Amino acid sequence: MTPPPKPHRVLLDRVSGYADEAAAYMRRRRASRKPFARLYYAGGRTEDHATDSAAGGELFVAAGRLIEVAGKRRPQR
Repeated sequence: MTPPPKPHRVLLDRVSGYADEAAAYMRRRRASRKPFARLYYAGGRTEDHATDSAAGGELFVAAGRLIEVAGKRRPQR
């Protein structure tokens, strides 16, 4: 007959199980994420546009240009 597991081992196994489940969830989420552009309006309304849509493509081009311009400017102190 085997002795019952020590209490700290039971806790460690439970925490390890939760960590494994969390890691699997993050892997699945990372695999299913696709880039999108989100617009926020003054009234609180939002719209999401996928990269393969016409509006989404235009938004990504505009955002890329803004990032390029912002990267060239140095903050003045």
